[in-house]
Amino acid sequence: MEKFFIIPDNVNVSIENKTVKVKGPKGELSKTFKYFFDIKIEKKDNKIVVTSTLDRKKVRAMIGTIIAHIRNMVDGVTKGFTLKMKVIYSHFPVTVKVEGNKVLINNFLGETVPRVANIVGDTKVQVSGQEITIAGPSKDDVGQTCGNIEIACRISKYDRRIFQDGIYRLMEE
Repeated sequence: MEKFFIIPDNVNVSIENKTVKVKGPKGELSKTFKYFFDIKIEKKDNKIVVTSTLDRKKVRAMIGTIIAHIRNMVDGVTKGFTLKMKVIYSHFPVTVKVEGNKVLINNFLGETVPRVANIVGDTKVQVSGQEITIAGPSKDDVGQTCGNIEIACRISKYDRRIFQDGIYRLMEE
């Protein structure tokens, strides 16, 4: 079983054991893969080749997952990933600000204590009015930061049909 990924010209990839490091114009990413099968990750010429002597369903799935992660890493260091979120409220005006590696959500449902969401990795968060832009080279970190902000605004004690306040991710067109 073998799958490969062609490396673009402006990207440098190095592999040591199960760790893949990718350098590009927008930054540097590193990921250590954990798997229990006989899988080898190699760099040949301008390709990343992931091979295995086994041809089982779980091994094929793991090889596809490794290739997808490496492709996302290469896309991140060349183009980057960006997500947009929207602050929606109908009861109390919500204010959002970034302090260090945390996002503070003030006056959510009239609460006096701000709700806090963590920023993961070297992700950049920008707040402009009611729109939040999350950008960074790692797809995992950008998605986790977006999820942390959504979870910080989760409403549990009120009826969700009436209290629809929150910060929600905008769908891409």
